[in-house]
Formats: sequence, C-alpha cells, structure tokens
Amino acid sequence: MKIHTKHYRVREGEEVDLKKRPTAVDPVYGSKSRYEQILAEHIAKLSALQQLHYASSRHAVLLIFQAMDAAGKDGAIRHVMSGVNPQGCQVFSFKHPSATELEHDFLWRTTRDLPERGRIGIFNRSYYEEVLVVRVHRDILHSEYIPHAPHEDGKLWQGRYRSIVDLERHLHVNGTRVVKIFLHLSKEEQRQRFLARIDQPDKNWKISPADIEERKFWKQYRTAYEECLNATSTDASPWYVVPADDKENARLIISQIVVDTLEGIGMSYPEVTAERARELQSIKDGLAA
Repeated sequence: MKIHTKHYRVREGEEVDLKKRPTAVDPVYGSKSRYEQILAEHIAKLSALQQLHYASSRHAVLLIFQAMDAAGKDGAIRHVMSGVNPQGCQVFSFKHPSATELEHDFLWRTTRDLPERGRIGIFNRSYYEEVLVVRVHRDILHSEYIPHAPHEDGKLWQGRYRSIVDLERHLHVNGTRVVKIFLHLSKEEQRQRFLARIDQPDKNWKISPADIEERKFWKQYRTAYEECLNATSTDASPWYVVPADDKENARLIISQIVVDTLEGIGMSYPEVTAERARELQSIKDGLAA
C-alpha cells in the first residue's frame, strides 16, 4: 500500500504552525491485522532496498528522530527497522553531553557517528537538541563555554541553524541523504502515555519526575520546534511532521518515508566488468571441477 507522505513534509521556506498541524489523522489501516500486513510489506521492501543500498555503497542515509517524551521514537525505530540487516544499520542515542564533548563545538559528537556509504544511520535525538532543549533550558549554554557568544539571543540560534543547514548541505553533496522526522504528539496523549507507564510495572522505568517537569515547558518547546522546522527544512534535507497520537499509524507513515528515500536514491548493483566476469567464470569452473 502506497502512503502519500508529501502531506507531512515541510517545504523549504514554509512557516510551520504546530497548533494547526494534526497530531492524529485518519489511519491508513482498518484493523490490527491490516496494520501488521502493511508494516510487513514495508519491512520487506526496506530489507531488499537496504541490501541494494549496501551493495551499491554510493550513498549513506541518515534518519533523524526528534520528539517530545513518550512520542514513540524508540518503538518506531524498533518496528520500522526490524527487517534491516544490523550490519548495514547503526542507531545512536544522544543524551546530555559528556565533559569531553563539551570541549568541542556542538556538532562534533554527532559528526563522529555519521553513517558510512552503504549504511543507514539513525539518530535518536541529535544535534537538533542544541536548538531545542538548550533553547528551552538556556542555563545549559553556560557549560558549553562558547567564546564570544552573541549577546542577542536570536543571533545565537540563527547561527546554529545556519551551521546545521550548512552541514546537511555538505553531507548531501557528498552522498548522504538526511531525512528528519518530528513525531508530533499532543499534550493530552503524552499525559495518557505517562499514566500508562505508571500503571504498567514493566514500564515504570520509563518515567521519572524530570519527565513531568518538562511538561511545564510545553509551549516553549513548541515554539522552539516551530522555528527549528522553519529554519532547517530544505529540499535536500527535509523535515516530516508525523502525527504521533496513533503509534501504529505513525510507524506506517515513517516506514513509507524511509522506503521513498531509498527508492529515490536511484541505486543499482555494481556493474560486472569484463575482467570481473572472467574472474567469476574462473571461480565457477574451479568449483565445478
């Protein structure tokens, strides 16, 4: 089943108003069994495309996931990428930077983990935390020891947006396709998921007082996300705002985005030269004998 993902893509220069973007849409599946069928079809496609991507080894793919707590990033990554060969896929999660990482510029720690050609890299949170969490909790800036930090707050974030866009443009030119997914969750759905984590013993570990404290900054985060999406979604490295109140529906949309990305690269298996053909024939003759 083909899901049209253009409805979720943020066009370059578009002014995003998250209050007008739905957190829930009509599901693309009609039943649990149908959801599982569509997801299985997408996973099968991803598995074949990932094998071709690995063999072609001409491009890399970087998938970035950002969201508020409990939006379903971990589940989406786990379900969507379940059929991909682990040898061709790497997942990195970025928490609070270490003392060593703080001694470098804000892009340094994530740049070290960029995917190689032929591989799919997944960032569960990313360098975008530096214009999201850091913007909401500006005291974090004091630990970053930024030399000559702009006195005007706007200049600091605009400078970081420009650095991010320049990085992603550089990556695109050099063969890395960057796709960014924002899981758009409603505050009420987050509340319900937090309650579920408390009620289910096997999920108690997934919630802390800090998660509840962060809910107080909902509006500030929404503003930070809107300005980030406005400034950094480009034709080459787009953002997708995926409605996240329905986890299953979000996973199907995300899997279609990843399939579309790989299909859009235009991959092919390495061409067999005349010399290579003779080599293969020699190997075959030896095995036949």
